[in-house]
Amino acid sequence: MKKTVVFYFLIFATFLNCKQKTNLEKEENLSIKESALISKLEFEAKDNLLDKWYPLVLDSVDGGYFSDVTYDFKIGEHHTKMIVTQARHIWVNSKASLIYNDTLYREYAKHGFEFLKNKMWDTKNGGFYNFVEKNGTPILRRGQEKTAYGNAFAIYGLAAYYAASQNEEALEYAKKTFHWLEEHSHDNNLKGYFQTMNIDGSLLKRPENEPSTSDIGYKDQNSSIHLLEAFSELYKVWPDKLLKERLEELLLLIRDTIVTEKGYMNLFFLVDWTPVSFKNTSKENIQKHYYLNHVSFGHDIEIAYLLLEASHVLGRKIDTITLQKAKLLVDHTVKNGIDKKVGGLYDGGYYYQNEDTISIINDKKNWWAQTEALNSLLIMNHYFPNDEMNYKAEFDKLWEYTKTYFIDDEFGGWYEWGIDKTPESKTALKGHVWKSTYHNFRALINCIDTLKKFN
Repeated sequence: MKKTVVFYFLIFATFLNCKQKTNLEKEENLSIKESALISKLEFEAKDNLLDKWYPLVLDSVDGGYFSDVTYDFKIGEHHTKMIVTQARHIWVNSKASLIYNDTLYREYAKHGFEFLKNKMWDTKNGGFYNFVEKNGTPILRRGQEKTAYGNAFAIYGLAAYYAASQNEEALEYAKKTFHWLEEHSHDNNLKGYFQTMNIDGSLLKRPENEPSTSDIGYKDQNSSIHLLEAFSELYKVWPDKLLKERLEELLLLIRDTIVTEKGYMNLFFLVDWTPVSFKNTSKENIQKHYYLNHVSFGHDIEIAYLLLEASHVLGRKIDTITLQKAKLLVDHTVKNGIDKKVGGLYDGGYYYQNEDTISIINDKKNWWAQTEALNSLLIMNHYFPNDEMNYKAEFDKLWEYTKTYFIDDEFGGWYEWGIDKTPESKTALKGHVWKSTYHNFRALINCIDTLKKFN
């Protein structure tokens, strides 16, 4: 009897030992897998992105940064300079200087700051010009003279540069820009900000005969979410009372008004925040007004992160409403906006009248939506690790798609459009006024940070 008991005890002990070894092996394999992922993300952020762009795009003749970069990383032909792109380069280099403890990136950021200060700031009327020539001569186009969106990115870049350099002049310009927006763009009655302004800062109002496809005079989600982003960055280095009020105002406005109950954002609005919609018209007319009225999956999944960032910056420690709204945005995008066969986020969809399911009306896939989605998926995985959506699995699939169809292993950098749908993107520009390093770099470093903190 004793021999039998001892025998079964030995078997049980062996079973427990094997199970423990299996669990340890799983943990070790997971650790190896996560470490490999972090290493790959770090390579893509530094070697395959920053090292390709900088110092290549620094314009040593006229200042600031070149706009066009060819597919094989040569300087292109057209170099109209946009405040958005210039400020994004400043932001990236400022952050890189801190992350890599490298003063060279801070010098690259300073190079951009000098151009903003000397060439893009309107010394007569205040505010930053939206577009200038390569040498800094202002380009004054109707609807593009001064914008809330452009000045938001100026604040974003300037605040990051101040954090990296402690350059007081940069902080002063960020403050001046905030106050300029407060005076000219902010709606004191119905909240939020108007997007388009004339050269003197007066609002460019929408005339009755304005073409229906124009966004002149509307409020919009895109300037709103990037003002939120910019004010978050500025509040980190300048905890001003009015700035806090405006940051919180934007957080609540986006969360509770711009985001719909289904979990996507409306894009454009009348002054009273009534959505601009063409839902009761023909499908042809809806397609004609695509820019003004569709479901933008990339913006939806991006704002999930920006809402949580703003809530954190404001010190809202238990903000379950914002967290649940962020989850709703991510879940809607994953369920409706991802190509279930090949992978990747589609550009846009639409809820046609009397239809409960969404239709994909633009199946192209842009670079910034994929990279913003990677960031938000990992954040959701941290907050909801056991959720039925399985955010980590969605992240893994999207990362595999991105590596396959967006990252250029031959010349470096990212294609503008997924080459599964847009193969000509392989030889298209890697950079232009709407495409630089900001989305990619921010998402990659955020993913690395999330993986290191919580895995």
